[in-house]
Amino acid sequence: MTWFSEKWDDLIAYLIQNDIMEKAGSALIKIVLILVLGFIVIRMGKKIIHKLIVSRKKGPFRLSERREKTLLKLLENILVYTIYVAVVIMILDVLGFPVGALIGGAGIVGLAIGFGAQNLVKDVISGFFIIFEDQFSVGDFVRVGEAQGYVEEIGMRTTKIKSWTGELFVIPNGNIQEVTNYSIHNSVAVVDVSIAYEGNINQAEKVLEELLEELPDKYPQMVKKPELLGVQNLGASDIVLRVIAEVEPMTHWQISRALRKEIKQRFDEKQIEIPFPRMVMYTKLEEDVQKHSEREEEDNKNEREKGI
Repeated sequence: MTWFSEKWDDLIAYLIQNDIMEKAGSALIKIVLILVLGFIVIRMGKKIIHKLIVSRKKGPFRLSERREKTLLKLLENILVYTIYVAVVIMILDVLGFPVGALIGGAGIVGLAIGFGAQNLVKDVISGFFIIFEDQFSVGDFVRVGEAQGYVEEIGMRTTKIKSWTGELFVIPNGNIQEVTNYSIHNSVAVVDVSIAYEGNINQAEKVLEELLEELPDKYPQMVKKPELLGVQNLGASDIVLRVIAEVEPMTHWQISRALRKEIKQRFDEKQIEIPFPRMVMYTKLEEDVQKHSEREEEDNKNEREKGI
């Protein structure tokens, strides 16, 4: 115990004599200040970026909402990564590492890595052209290969797509070969309506035309009055009429459901039948009972004839 106390006193004396405690305290304070400064710069930078993007709405070069979200997220990511790198370099400098030599060595290492990381370079370049050409933006509903959903984020290396069921697809930008964007142009809602062969086609078409005239006032998502194209198909037990409606982007599912409901209610009011398949089933017991009844009836008939 005495030996441990002596060694501890020697260590404290060494640290005090060589000003190590003072240097360590000074370095710790500098590191804390660098971290706080980096945090402040990130917060202020994000606010400045937000104001610059929003101010574009009032200028001659206006940005759409989808374009605004994309650029806002991208610029924030670039700002954060830049500040993180600067903070790390400043902390290494405070700790006494030769930052100049590290940066020079990093350049050579980065060049060597660049030749081996061609996929990474491909992803970054593809991400740049996706944003520059406005192929799709944050909030758009797209299909990329087997992934289909809303674009959550577009980075310089990857794109994140969230499906309506909650799956998040993270796709390298270099792997994006074909994109189907559903959010740029108007959509078309398509609804097929069946009527019975016994029904009156002209009456059904007249009822539909009257209904379609009323719907644009009820559903503002409709760009114009829906159209009745006529008889689409002659089925096994029904006649199929097709109705289409041009609607705002990504509202065709909603309007299709609303159209089916409105048509069903109007057909019920006008007593127009929408056919449905019917199936008659006979059990073996019922068949045996029926045969027994037939035999009894035949026996009774024979007995009456013999009595006569």
